[in-house]
Amino acid sequence: MAGRIPREFIDDLIARTDIVDLVDSRVKLKKAGKNYQACCPFHNEKSPSFTVSQDKQFYHCFGCGAHGNAISFMMEYDRLEFPEAVEELARFHGLDVPREQGGTPAPSASQRAQKEDDYALLEQVARFFAQQLKTHPQRDKAIDYLKGRGLSGEIVKTFEIGYAPPEWDGVLKTFGTTPQRQQQLLDLKVITENDNRRRYDFFRDRIMFPIRDKRGRVIGFGGRVLDDGGPKYLNSPETRVFHKGSELYGYYHVRQHNRSVERVLIVEGYMDVVALGQYDIHYAVASLGTATTPEHVQMLFRTAPEIVCCYDGDRAGREAAWRALENALPYLKDGVQMRFLFLPDGEDPDTQIRQVGKEGFENSLDQAIPLSRFFFESLLKKHTLSSAEGKAALKAQAIPLIEKIQGDHQRAILEEELSKLLGEHSQYQLQQGLKQAQQMGRYRASDSGRPAKSTLSPVRMMIRLLLDQPSLAAEHPQVDPRSLMGMSVAGLDVLNDVHQICLANPRYTSANILEHFRDHPHINSLTKLLASDSQYRGAKTLEHALGDKGTLYRDSFAKLVNWLLQGRMEELLGKSRVGQLSPEEKQELNLLMREQK
Repeated sequence: MAGRIPREFIDDLIARTDIVDLVDSRVKLKKAGKNYQACCPFHNEKSPSFTVSQDKQFYHCFGCGAHGNAISFMMEYDRLEFPEAVEELARFHGLDVPREQGGTPAPSASQRAQKEDDYALLEQVARFFAQQLKTHPQRDKAIDYLKGRGLSGEIVKTFEIGYAPPEWDGVLKTFGTTPQRQQQLLDLKVITENDNRRRYDFFRDRIMFPIRDKRGRVIGFGGRVLDDGGPKYLNSPETRVFHKGSELYGYYHVRQHNRSVERVLIVEGYMDVVALGQYDIHYAVASLGTATTPEHVQMLFRTAPEIVCCYDGDRAGREAAWRALENALPYLKDGVQMRFLFLPDGEDPDTQIRQVGKEGFENSLDQAIPLSRFFFESLLKKHTLSSAEGKAALKAQAIPLIEKIQGDHQRAILEEELSKLLGEHSQYQLQQGLKQAQQMGRYRASDSGRPAKSTLSPVRMMIRLLLDQPSLAAEHPQVDPRSLMGMSVAGLDVLNDVHQICLANPRYTSANILEHFRDHPHINSLTKLLASDSQYRGAKTLEHALGDKGTLYRDSFAKLVNWLLQGRMEELLGKSRVGQLSPEEKQELNLLMREQK
């Protein structure tokens, strides 16, 4: 694994980038007051709700909720992983991405050049296989096989399907013209070598499927046998450019064919992806001989809000589905869903769609089992509810899995369903009611410390002000949230985290602050705060809030301190009515009462 990208480099990259220029290069923006607007590139809409702020270096869609900084936009629009987005943005500025020590050293210029040459060579090999399907003397048996599978010439061309000739040295003779080139072919596993050091083609007499990565570069191949000799499917082994756990066959095709993807279907074979494509279903991908990994899930949820896993209905298929479920749990945020479709014995998506057609197949996708149902159906096959021991075992296995879920609502749905199964639903509802009551009590505060309906928590107000103007932390040293740590106030830990980042980096922009909190559990709350000016309703006017943030910042802190002091005084007074106060508590109460006067 490569070393981490230094935080300083990421901060500098964000500072160099004007998000308006970046977004405008992909989505045409129009000036709208102090901000810029466009129809959102992440969902279909007729009137623009996508806003880009040059001041904050931040974008937000009021329709679908998409938001973030320049790096986030690169990740969402170009569908890149975080390191790739940083590399693309760095390339835009003509910079090399440094790496910290501790992981694999960053690739040198010669290593980068080697990889580029690898991609170029694999592209040539893919074209060779495609050409062999047209010109090789034994091409007819390959073409007959493809026709027998019902594939048209157009779909074969779309997926660049080829033919590896039966000769032992077709690729070797064509491309292995020097010892160096032969070694490269060997490293990329396009040719292989036996114990006697004899070299020959890795793929022979097979239908060939080139595998492209997220950027469209050929990184490996899958080969389907034409007769009964050898394994049915043969995949390229892992190489310096091919890592099965982070790649999916057909993913590049999905991205190229669809600007906006609402659903991605995971199937088991190359031919399933191709057959579905022939029936105009261009949102299918296949894992490359591995289970669906966390990297796969993360990549697909960044592409579409719904994943449907299509597996055989036998034991092996359901075990594969359970592994996919476990790997998906940490990425289940609110707004996305995973479902499961199990096919009858002996059927696969290829055969199924030929029987029922596109409409019938998509109807079956609409009826796929929700994750929550498959989750409990699988657990109930292992644990019985007829005994206390069985219920305890179910609870012991279910709770740690449910706690991995990122989305509050998704997690709550499974928690409630578990409580129903265990006969604890009434207790669950009571706990949820108490939790909500506590949250309402914490978040409603007026100047007198009493509940009020119209004002926001001073904690949230301070966080919003710091996100807007990070220099406030250094400009007002008398405002120090650390002095309140240990108090039971929702959001105080987040406020302190934001304050410390702002205090150490007074020149940061809003985009820099958000980047620091990219993987923080409260990142969604922070971005929502930043996206809405309605958070300033506690000020006399919006103009006053925007023009005098320092005063509002100090007043919010004073209000928070007063709120805490009032709450502590009421706690001590209540205790004095039912029991004895310690000498320290009496002294504290006297000081608080004098302070209130």
